[in-house]
Amino acid sequence: MTRQRIRLGQSGETAACTALARAGYAIVAQRYRCRAGEIDIIATDGPTLAFIEVKTRLGADYGSPAEAVTAAKRHHIQLVAQDYLVRHGLHDRPCRFDVVSVTADARGRLLAEIIKGAFDCP
Repeated sequence: MTRQRIRLGQSGETAACTALARAGYAIVAQRYRCRAGEIDIIATDGPTLAFIEVKTRLGADYGSPAEAVTAAKRHHIQLVAQDYLVRHGLHDRPCRFDVVSVTADARGRLLAEIIKGAFDCP
């Protein structure tokens, strides 16, 4: 991955955290990793624990950012979420999977859209 893509991803996560905080979420963890993979952000939204994938795109050449959350990516996020819940003893906590879609406007400002309940865990 190029440095430019890494910086774009970090900027997208920063924009996502700002949007989530404005929407009332409380950030619990960022870049939570285990053997199964990584979750960008874990946050609480009221009593619900949200596992959040952030996708950032500068243009629409490859579709919307949210469309980049493939079935394989969703599977990895679910495995990491299960790891987090077990490690923290939160097995009976209400949870959901959200996506924050970050795009750049004509001026280059990053705009974040929160998609609550973007996908379900089978």
